[in-house]
Amino acid sequence: MDEQQAPPQGQVQIKADEKELLGLYSNLVMIHHHAEEFTLNFVYVFPNALQGKLLSSVIVSPGHAKRIWRALGENIARFEAQYGPIKEGPEGNLPPANIGFVQ
Repeated sequence: MDEQQAPPQGQVQIKADEKELLGLYSNLVMIHHHAEEFTLNFVYVFPNALQGKLLSSVIVSPGHAKRIWRALGENIARFEAQYGPIKEGPEGNLPPANIGFVQ
């Protein structure tokens, strides 16, 4: 039997290295958009410091951005149905509004 069999109809096989499977923790996402794409910049802002690091930048089409928004909303609703409302935290924990990139 051939080890490189085609996946069943409609199934997509996704390959990932261990590094990608571990994931990243982001406590800030900066979202920008224009007519043809949305850019989601995932950032980690260090505690008690006015400094952060860009972890990943993901660029998607407007249609895909809307599918992400819908899927995230559905998952949040299921989470809250199981565990109760999600608290967003006090406003004092928000990063300053003038956050931006430096080189």
